[in-house]
Amino acid sequence: MFSTYLFDLDGTLIDSTDLIMESFRHTMRRHLGDVPDERAWRDGFGAPLRAQLAKFARNAGEADAMRSTYREYNHQHHDRLVRQYPGVRTALEVLRKRGVTLAIVTSKTRELAWRGLRWCALDEYFKVLVGVEDVTECKPHPEPVLTAIERVATDAAEALFIGDSPHDIEAGCAAGVRTAAALWGPFEADSFVSHRPHYWVSKPSEIPEL
Repeated sequence: MFSTYLFDLDGTLIDSTDLIMESFRHTMRRHLGDVPDERAWRDGFGAPLRAQLAKFARNAGEADAMRSTYREYNHQHHDRLVRQYPGVRTALEVLRKRGVTLAIVTSKTRELAWRGLRWCALDEYFKVLVGVEDVTECKPHPEPVLTAIERVATDAAEALFIGDSPHDIEAGCAAGVRTAAALWGPFEADSFVSHRPHYWVSKPSEIPEL
């Protein structure tokens, strides 16, 4: 059994896909006058917001303005569009009763990550959360996962990282932990093949069985 379970947040524990896509469309229409191919944005799920927007902005100033627009819309519509994935709370409760350590590794800000956890009534399961402010390199770099391992004082060999993005799997493997691809998020299974996750889970109830 693993002593530590690390979780990505968006697309893994909470369903925020509609919020992310609406925020993207609103931002692009305001600053570019049109919405670019959405596949490019979806492929960037799991990466920090600044890096994602830089791909579409025509200069650094525009990227900063787009970031402000995105965040304003995202904060305003957060509670309307974010929800807990079915079965997540039950899986976390099973793990908590086993006495294992649970932690979050996300590319979001800590403030917004905790807001999502509280809104979905999942905050009580986590004391450690590694956000974008806590690292100099974000996923797929291993630093966020290594930071979480350090904060919970565990060994990489005893940890499992569950995420819905290829970035999560790449970061976890590079950090020396076991990884599980969550297939209920926005990424298709084919997206993970080249990253070789140790486990594949099709629904949250399978997590405690790993």
